[in-house]
Amino acid sequence: MTILLLAVFAFFIFTMFRRNKKTQQQQAEMQSKFHPGVEVMTSFGLYGRIVAVNDAENKVVLELSPGNEATVHRQAVTKVVEPTVPAAGESAAPIADAGEGTAPIADPREAGAAPSSGITLGKNEEAAPRPEDRLDETPEETLRRLNDEGNTSK
Repeated sequence: MTILLLAVFAFFIFTMFRRNKKTQQQQAEMQSKFHPGVEVMTSFGLYGRIVAVNDAENKVVLELSPGNEATVHRQAVTKVVEPTVPAAGESAAPIADAGEGTAPIADPREAGAAPSSGITLGKNEEAAPRPEDRLDETPEETLRRLNDEGNTSK
C-alpha cells in the first residue's frame, strides 16, 4: 500500500515538472519572437505593437495607438498576435446581398437597421459614429467629442 502511494506521488511530481518545463519552453519561444513591429497582447488585455525591447531590465515598450506608448514587464506580454489573412476566395469584409438591382450594403447599420429590441433608452435616433471612423482622431478631438457627449441635455 505504501509503495502504491509513493508511486502515485512520484507520478504527480513527474507530471508537474514536465508541465513546468513545457511552459518555460513555450514562453522562451514566444519571447524569442519579440522584436520591434510585432503585434502582441498583454496579460491584462491591451493590444499593441512592440516599439523597443530592453533585455537588461526585462521591459517592453508598446505602442497602443499612434502617439500612445506603455512600458510593461516582458512577462506581461502573453501572446503574439498573428495577422489574420482571409482564405482564398473570401473577401476581407462580408457584403450583404440586397437583391437584384440594388447596391450591396457592406454594413447593416448603413441600411438604417433598427435595434433588435426597438428600445432607444432616450437616446437620439441618429446612428452613433462607428469606432472604425475614429481611428485617425487626435487626442484633442477625442476629448472634445467626449466632452460634447457628456454635455448633451434633454
